[in-house]
Amino acid sequence: MKQLLGISSRINHPEYGKGVVTNVTSKHYWVTFIDSGLETIAIDSEFEVIEAAEDDVDTVSFAEVESSLIQILKRWSDASEVVHIADKWKGGKLILEPGDTNLKSSELPIDTFFHKITMVRDRLRVMEQKINSSNLNEQEKIDLQQYITRSYGSLTSFNVLFKLKEQQFVGQRSK
Repeated sequence: MKQLLGISSRINHPEYGKGVVTNVTSKHYWVTFIDSGLETIAIDSEFEVIEAAEDDVDTVSFAEVESSLIQILKRWSDASEVVHIADKWKGGKLILEPGDTNLKSSELPIDTFFHKITMVRDRLRVMEQKINSSNLNEQEKIDLQQYITRSYGSLTSFNVLFKLKEQQFVGQRSK
């Protein structure tokens, strides 16, 4: 296996001529060639190394970059993840029957109710982030975090509505 070239390495390619490596991925070099401009060539393709740069190369795949970006956006923005209701509840309705038989019951599409529940969760997450990045002292942050954790605990009754277990509410765990 060839040594992995760093950015600014100089090569001579049989088809494109002389060029400089400007980017490196897990499978390709991006090389700016004197005569043909920017080309992407496979790391294991044939070429002559004129001068190898000794830089450490961080070969991160697009999928890894995408995954990291999604995690950052989830953590630091108001963007919410797509949360699906369990199949058995799709198209269902929530019926509220008052104890007084003289009063009319109320119906609400369960999808609408579920959406409201997930919005509460998203807003609690944003509140958590704002607390963590605030100028409050550590004890104040801990106290507020405990209120949020208890709020999540109060919402665990609605976990039956979630399609995916990992998206459900989690309250305070016993130690």
